[in-house]
Amino acid sequence: MPLKYLKNFLNEENLKKIERINNSELHEFLLRYIELCEPSKVFVATDSYEDELYIRNRAIVYEEERLLKTPGHTVHYDNYYDQARDKEHTYVLNEDDKKLPYIKTMEREKALREAHELLDGIMKGKELFILFFSLGPKDSPFMVPAVQLTDSAYVAHSEFLLYRKAYDEFVRKPDLHFLKFVHSEGELDERKVSKNLEKRRIFIDLVDDISFAINTQYAGNTIGMKKPAFRMTINHATKEGWLSEHMFLMGVNGPHGRVSYFTGAFPSMCGKTSTCMLIGERLVGDDLSFIKNINGEARAVNVEYGVFGIIQGINKKDDPYIWEVIHSPKEIIFTNLLIHEGIPYWNEMGEEIPCKGENHSGKWWCGKKDAEGKEIPPSHKNARFTARLFYFPNLDHEALDAKNGVKLSGMIFGGRDSDTWPPVCESFNWEHGVAMKGASIESETTAATLGKEGVRKYNIMSILDFLSVHIGKYLSNYLDFGKKLKNPPKIFAVNYFLKDKDGNYLNDKLDKKIWLKWMDLRAHNEVEAVETPIGYIPKYEDIKPLFKQVLNKDYTREDYEKQFTIRIPELLSKIERIRRIYEDICDIPSEIFEEINAEEKRLKDARKKYGDYISPFKLY
Repeated sequence: MPLKYLKNFLNEENLKKIERINNSELHEFLLRYIELCEPSKVFVATDSYEDELYIRNRAIVYEEERLLKTPGHTVHYDNYYDQARDKEHTYVLNEDDKKLPYIKTMEREKALREAHELLDGIMKGKELFILFFSLGPKDSPFMVPAVQLTDSAYVAHSEFLLYRKAYDEFVRKPDLHFLKFVHSEGELDERKVSKNLEKRRIFIDLVDDISFAINTQYAGNTIGMKKPAFRMTINHATKEGWLSEHMFLMGVNGPHGRVSYFTGAFPSMCGKTSTCMLIGERLVGDDLSFIKNINGEARAVNVEYGVFGIIQGINKKDDPYIWEVIHSPKEIIFTNLLIHEGIPYWNEMGEEIPCKGENHSGKWWCGKKDAEGKEIPPSHKNARFTARLFYFPNLDHEALDAKNGVKLSGMIFGGRDSDTWPPVCESFNWEHGVAMKGASIESETTAATLGKEGVRKYNIMSILDFLSVHIGKYLSNYLDFGKKLKNPPKIFAVNYFLKDKDGNYLNDKLDKKIWLKWMDLRAHNEVEAVETPIGYIPKYEDIKPLFKQVLNKDYTREDYEKQFTIRIPELLSKIERIRRIYEDICDIPSEIFEEINAEEKRLKDARKKYGDYISPFKLY
């Protein structure tokens, strides 16, 4: 009877909150980790505003957050060396301890033993927060319940901004199965940041659906519902025949008041946020989507209820919606940026930045260097803001809370590509789209970020860092999902980074709005398209008026021809790179190779007929 023993650790008020939940799995989970971690105090959060306010106040009292000048704004700092997901010490644990391509694994028993040793007594003198959430809308076919244990009031506060509270669901539904998350920031230093980073570990156990994050505060490691849960739901989706994806969800406004919904997967710095935040369109979610077959239709929901966004480069001109939100007196947590006289500043914000203040390195001044001799910028390149989605003026409230999700018109895949893909291209069918668009994403590195420009990094469906199952199984599930739909969503590839021979971009920043409008028209079969060896591209006469109507911009035949030329040598090189990747992995579905080989043949046949570089007008 775990509930009986929980009385030894919870006061009367918090015990009553747990007693209302008739779930033996929950009681056993709580007892095991409260006994192991030995917190001095336990607080159980219901869905009430008072409980949420208690945790927000604890974040200030425990000095994990500090109040800023604008009401509702706080700042949190992580350890200088705890500013991003710890890939080196993040491990996926599976049933048979199998090694999987692109996935860092560890022998399960060894990992669990290490986790429990690190957690033993780690919360002495600290307060443990017990939190209940739902991934996806509550009481819906998409709902995935979750319970977070954390000794960080900052982490708990962040989760209230980012996820749907679900204590009531646990009370209402006895024996609800749920994802489990155990986090401890460990010992803190004088700045109230995690101290023992050499013992930082993140374990995701797919067998018992439990994740451990130890000796870290950075939200990407510690917020269980974010990327740890993502790995777990990918595992469930692959086994159960649905999709858990690293995709935004947005509505595109079409003619006569129509709204078409699209998901989109883009690697970092490839246009994901700027696409779903476009002025005049409808934001539903910026990061994670669940997609299920509901009565033969692909329907999608935003897993989350808030935004944990990179703030570097956010400026008034290019990001008006985000700018408006983060300058309003709303509940916003800023992390790892510069504070001067109670006001936050960040890199590339388009305004003058003070030359002194406090940031992720402590007291800061222009030219300050770290222990390695590197100059410290005003804010970390991974500095963030955390905010509720309903602060955003372009939010589609109805779609966000739709219990059966929204019907998908299309799925968009994009990468950073200077010389190969055209700005927009529609696949021939579901299988072609999965293989040659989603499973063929590449993103070029930039000199500014990685020191070497133009290196192409493969990133299947923009999910490579978060895969928890074999790539072959993941792709098989994707292919099978489309076969069971009455009318699968169209699949598109976009490329915002195409350049001419002189290195000049062929697209303006807002041209993506035109590609979205064209995708909407194609999804409803309202315009024809040009058939090319790699899929369907727009006709000039269809997008020229869109440029005028939407952007008040003249779009010439020369613009169109430069952008939509079919670049045979580059496309064949890409095919060879992708083929080599999949040939080196066992158990890849045969359909992937069939699509690769078919596209290669189409390209070679077209080269014989038209040459290496084919004007789109020749294919009319």
